[in-house]
Amino acid sequence: MKLAALISGGKDSLYAIYLAKKQGYDVTYLLSMISQSSESYMFHHPNINLTKVHAEIMGIPLLVEETLGEKERELADLERLISKVKNEVDGILTGAIASNYQMERIDRICRRSGLKSISPLWHINPERYWNDLLNSGFRIMISSVSAEGLGEKWLGRIIDEKAINELKELNRKIKIHLGFEGGEAETLVLDCPMFRRRIEVIEAKKKWDGQSGTYIINSTKLSPKNEH
Repeated sequence: MKLAALISGGKDSLYAIYLAKKQGYDVTYLLSMISQSSESYMFHHPNINLTKVHAEIMGIPLLVEETLGEKERELADLERLISKVKNEVDGILTGAIASNYQMERIDRICRRSGLKSISPLWHINPERYWNDLLNSGFRIMISSVSAEGLGEKWLGRIIDEKAINELKELNRKIKIHLGFEGGEAETLVLDCPMFRRRIEVIEAKKKWDGQSGTYIINSTKLSPKNEH
């Protein structure tokens, strides 16, 4: 089955591609929505421009559509993007974990387009998910935070076992979603088994307003996988 994958550059969309490939699906296109609104209900915002780098180092064509990010209206923009590939693929792949809002709307667009909706991470256990990500060789950076307990120090932080333990403690204390499905944070994948080269951040800055913030990446370079 041929799939087009919605990709944000974050852990969920890329791990969904990784799992789909392991399950025998052929991911022939990447689809990326660039939202002009940081308040979009549907689409990841921080460093979305780096999906073109992900496409390059995976060797998969990327199609992009822009949207104002207005609630519900942005769905028409997504449907326009999907229409570009609906005659060339059998389904749409997403990294949805627990958001019924997102899942219901993507399913609806897929039905109208005559495509299957594939979401291999749906209702995955978040604690097990983090372990699977790290054990599979994913290098993940926090690119935005907007929840109590996730302060400025988390911006640009690479997730390791220590960070996961801290997230578990925050989950116990203040009930943040371990997988960030409540919008607590966004991520960026810098390396994974599907990448031909790994991404290194050369220049970035933190934008922090006292309660939430974004790690804005201005420049990157690609390095061979065997460099440390």
